[in-house]
Amino acid sequence: MDYNTINNSMQKEIADIKSYVERYLESDIELIDKVSKYIIDAPSKKIRPILVAIIGKALNLDKDKSYKLAVIIEFIHTATLLHDDVVDLSGKRRGKETVNKVWGNEASVLVGDFLYSRSFEIMVELDDMEIMKILSRATNTIAKGEVLQLMCVDQVQTNMDEYLKVIQYKTATLFEALCECTAVLGKCDENVRTNLAMYGRNIGLAFQISDDVLDYTAESDEQIGKNIGDDLSGGKITLPFIYAFQNSSNEKKEILRNIIQNRKIEDFMILRDIILETNSIKLTQDKAKEYVELAKNNLKVVEDTEVGKLLNFLAEFALKRQK
Repeated sequence: MDYNTINNSMQKEIADIKSYVERYLESDIELIDKVSKYIIDAPSKKIRPILVAIIGKALNLDKDKSYKLAVIIEFIHTATLLHDDVVDLSGKRRGKETVNKVWGNEASVLVGDFLYSRSFEIMVELDDMEIMKILSRATNTIAKGEVLQLMCVDQVQTNMDEYLKVIQYKTATLFEALCECTAVLGKCDENVRTNLAMYGRNIGLAFQISDDVLDYTAESDEQIGKNIGDDLSGGKITLPFIYAFQNSSNEKKEILRNIIQNRKIEDFMILRDIILETNSIKLTQDKAKEYVELAKNNLKVVEDTEVGKLLNFLAEFALKRQK
């Protein structure tokens, strides 16, 4: 089974969610309409709404509620991307020019705000205070993760715990929230709810760690949908860099310090060479595998079921993805 198999098996649900997305994107403000559709329609794996659809289908959730939750998650995620690209000064996202490059920083921030606020309007439609609590807490945590990452920029002494806290807040929180919300909508018992939430957190951590590997192993911008070396350009300290810094000689540490603080893209190959010769890619991949195994353990509550098999594969996909 590959990702396309899952994607193909969920085509009806994906099409339905897309129609919901389009409905909630409608605005009488032309710029909002253009910008939001530009990024929502960009090529992507749509792994978050697919995850909602898979669990929702397995739990026999009311389709209207399931699809609205998928839209909420997609809008929150998209809003964070719009804001991220402004903070990171990014030029490419999902294989296209970023919104801030096409329309400017102001439009990117303000349309991101529109998507955030629209997501909360849809939460009200769900009329479930527990869902509101989970998602409002999640959006706050994501914002804290953004600030934490900003504090770590250029900080070569950033350690594993600090890095994991950043990606748990920034990336894994939304995966955790979407899985827990489906369990709430499905009126699952506490054990299933907790395990689905932890599955989401662990797959989110594995997904982000693997993404950080791709910044150093991708062969082209098209493969990852952004510019290779963006992490370096933004002074971001990710796990491959942390391992490389820990395992380098004092001389190499000084080189790494200068590279990350100068942020010159022409130094990227030097940085990648040091990361490769310190075995940092394998060490990082091994850390991602740890979280995949934790995620699979969380699935014991649904083992031997079709949804269990699909969620198990999605956990493996977090490791095997090449873009």
